[in-house]
Amino acid sequence: MLGLPDHIRAYLFDLDGVLTQTAKVHAAAWKSMFDDFLREEARRTGDEFVPFDPVEDYDRFVDGRPRLDGTRTFLASRSIELPEGSPADPPPDFVRGDPHGTRTVNGLANAKNELVLRLIREQGVQPYPGSVEYLHRLRVLGLPRAVVSSSANCRDVLKAAGIDGLFDVVIDGEVAKRQGLPGKPAPDTYLAAAKALGVEPKHAAVFEDALAGVASGHAGGFGTVVGVNRTGQAEALRENGADLVVDDLSELIEGAAQ
Repeated sequence: MLGLPDHIRAYLFDLDGVLTQTAKVHAAAWKSMFDDFLREEARRTGDEFVPFDPVEDYDRFVDGRPRLDGTRTFLASRSIELPEGSPADPPPDFVRGDPHGTRTVNGLANAKNELVLRLIREQGVQPYPGSVEYLHRLRVLGLPRAVVSSSANCRDVLKAAGIDGLFDVVIDGEVAKRQGLPGKPAPDTYLAAAKALGVEPKHAAVFEDALAGVASGHAGGFGTVVGVNRTGQAEALRENGADLVVDDLSELIEGAAQ
């Protein structure tokens, strides 16, 4: 059915990079925030400034993870320890030009969120046409569909992209927080989506472009994990658990039609 094995009865989609062209927006926001922070750290410690790599660092440490987890994981990769702070921490002032800001994990994560929301307001949100066509075909067939995203802004992005009415279930960062679900690469958010749709994981497909997300689908024992190769990391997607790798979901439609 639609390019996947016949036993697949439900379809679980990541948001950024699979449905919408916002992964590059997130990568830009992470780089801007971390470069400001790392530049200030270099001035403070006298060490060399090594910027955030928008490909390698993004893919390895932040892509697909909840914002706080991504912040912690990247900082750990640079052997930087910061206090956690609290969710109400404002973005560090040095991000806005003052070197005497709050240096907490929550503060940095909030700075990234401010940046990505500004970029989305300025640039808008474009969905991938192949993904939209795939979703419409699923809806016509009456097949259950869910979005599983670590983003707390998931519903706003879906609405901005004009695809908010195409899903039966949304498991986003806010839902994960309320239910105490660990983020990707843990499988819990995808398992919650399958449960909400009333489908066993072995009968559900996961669609992911992030290495952490593919690992999440693999760990959850899902029937098929589709890696969506938007950035030339097909082999890495396979190594992290993708059963099938495509460059765009339109390939699945074309394959099913043959």
